[in-house]
Amino acid sequence: MSRLNYNIEMDVKSEVKSLIAKKATTLKEICEKLSIEKNEIVIPNNITNKFRRKTIKFEEVQDILRMLDYHIEFIENSKNSQKLC
Repeated sequence: MSRLNYNIEMDVKSEVKSLIAKKATTLKEICEKLSIEKNEIVIPNNITNKFRRKTIKFEEVQDILRMLDYHIEFIENSKNSQKLC
């Protein structure tokens, strides 16, 4: 199992783009699979624009990651890290 550690310098677009490249696929292929699964048209250009404008929904990112066999996982910071209150 590969674990991707979030890099504060990378945004969601860059992270997803990196995972797509790792899986040797394209956003077009991902959108084609999503279109079949959801029975609705998912257009790569629309997804790209949502990433660019930073308006992509959490659910849409989850869908893309699922097509890549990844998921989002929330992990509590270690107790040694400084807490913000």
